[in-house]
Amino acid sequence: MIQYLHPMPYIADSSLFIVRKRLEGSVITVPSVVEELRDENARTTLELMNVHIEPPLSAFKKEVREKAGITKDSEELSATDIDILAKALEYSKRGETILVTDDFAVQNMALQLGIQIMPAGGRKIKDVLLWEKICTGCKRRFNEGDVCPVCGSPLKKIRKRKLHL
Repeated sequence: MIQYLHPMPYIADSSLFIVRKRLEGSVITVPSVVEELRDENARTTLELMNVHIEPPLSAFKKEVREKAGITKDSEELSATDIDILAKALEYSKRGETILVTDDFAVQNMALQLGIQIMPAGGRKIKDVLLWEKICTGCKRRFNEGDVCPVCGSPLKKIRKRKLHL
């Protein structure tokens, strides 16, 4: 395990900079988060925090996408969400890190990847949700797809089960 001179690094999504929460230790984000920041105050906060900007590695993006496909979180996650989860996964495999986010879908996916989370200003999720698809016509359940292969009706995402934290 890597020993950090400072407290473990934080991986931050845009909510940290929007809320302007101050953290002890190093803060890392990805280029797509920086691009998302439209508010001048949030951009200034990012600059004042001396944030390290690192692109996500493709191997970790692939791992996040695969897991999100299994859990059905992929429909809720943006490209930036995938990037930040990939960076957090990379650091969590090196040692320990905390992902700072207020996004419930990102929190849900992070916990399923074994990444510690901390809200920037909002709430932390109470349960990890697993999803599945149900046909709006014949009510059969499927693991994937947008259209029922049996009757041709649209599939709707529903909660399969929740795991209490």
